[in-house]
Amino acid sequence: MAIHKFVTVVIIGFVLAGCAVGPDYQRPELAVGENYKQYQDDPRNAGWVLVDDVEQSLPREWWTLFDDAVLETLMQQLEAENFDLQQAEALYRQAQASLEQSRAGFFPNLGTDASATRSGSGGPSAPQTQYSLSGSLSWELDLWGRVRRTVEADEAGLQASKADLAGTQLSLEVSLAQTYFQLLVTDTELALMDKTIQAYERGLSMTQNQVAAGVAAPADIAAARMQLENAKTQRQGLVWQRGQLEHALAVLQGIAPADFSLPNDAAIPEHLPTIPVSLPATLIQQRPDVVAAEQKTREANAQIGVAQSAWFPDLTLSAQGGWRSGQWSQWLTAPSQFWSLGPALALSLFDGGARRANISRAEAAHEAQAAKYKQTILTALQEVEDVLLRLNSMESELQTQESALSAANESLRLTRNQYEAGMIDYLSVIQLETSALNAQRSLIRLKGEQVSAIIDLIAALGGGWRGIHSSDASDAVGTQ
Repeated sequence: MAIHKFVTVVIIGFVLAGCAVGPDYQRPELAVGENYKQYQDDPRNAGWVLVDDVEQSLPREWWTLFDDAVLETLMQQLEAENFDLQQAEALYRQAQASLEQSRAGFFPNLGTDASATRSGSGGPSAPQTQYSLSGSLSWELDLWGRVRRTVEADEAGLQASKADLAGTQLSLEVSLAQTYFQLLVTDTELALMDKTIQAYERGLSMTQNQVAAGVAAPADIAAARMQLENAKTQRQGLVWQRGQLEHALAVLQGIAPADFSLPNDAAIPEHLPTIPVSLPATLIQQRPDVVAAEQKTREANAQIGVAQSAWFPDLTLSAQGGWRSGQWSQWLTAPSQFWSLGPALALSLFDGGARRANISRAEAAHEAQAAKYKQTILTALQEVEDVLLRLNSMESELQTQESALSAANESLRLTRNQYEAGMIDYLSVIQLETSALNAQRSLIRLKGEQVSAIIDLIAALGGGWRGIHSSDASDAVGTQ
């Protein structure tokens, strides 16, 4: 009879377990627009092209678009040895373990106990020996969905951790690519300075000859030497800058700076890749930070249900049985058997408003996270818009800078002819040589900034990560 009652309670528990208290998750709505403002205002697509198919998006290994073997080798080392990435991966595994722990709440706890005790007193009675072997089962039915909401929250936390891992990896990849190309810019400037110093040395020698021939003033020698020493000083600054960049590359790869060096035989790429830009609606599902923010919103929403379940009683089913005897020969016989079955309800009747406060806290946390999610989306859209504007503007900047350099070189050529003819002093030549050098360095840096903008666009688009949809998360809890 007791077993029949126990089974009846279990069946009722399963029927009640079909519902879970708390709100089901709804993605916060935010208008993102059908297209980018920059595309509408200036659809030149300088260095980028708009795509509406996720399959046309960036490849996972986006750095291969630059077709640079050295960069690809550096990226492989980063993904294998970078310690920040290893830390993020460990946090992801921690989130996986937390989810597995929560799912254990769906199942009963089984236990066993065996003992042999001998007891006696100071009286005439003989000592007694007691043998016992028992098993127990305890199962808290998830009537109101507390366990299911907890699992739902941990599933969202796991997806958020996955997105955080992707975000960390993308950030490190972008940092390495930016550092690498900045080093190439520095190497290009160093090559320019080496040629400039050689030209200034020839200019100093020519000036000394002209002074000796009486066709130039001695002050010209001092001016030429000052120009040469200034160039050497600038070159030394570039050497220091290159060393710092090389050290940064070493650390990103998990290598001590003393054990890493990179030859300076590469140059800024002349032909940059065209970057596919996803539409705003697709962007918010590909950016790791946006996906993480949404999953944390989903996690906070599930915590409301966990808090609300505290208003309802907990039903625990328990069973115990075994054998107990004072003699081995009677240990496993029927008279030595014992068992117990029974459900237990537990409900807190008064807690001073703690449960109500906990629900209010969970609701406020959800509202805060939903607002953060929306702000993350707007920030993502802003970053893409900013980089698109930057790339389109750079086309004009490069053209005008190339024109300025051409004009500076022509002016310098004419001025040198005048100086060699004895028509002007060397100070006039120095001024134009300085202007031409600055124009050349500005053009190199502008090309470097263009590469940097391309990488920034890749970062703003979420790299080659495809992201996840809310519907992709596990529905095993089946909340209703």
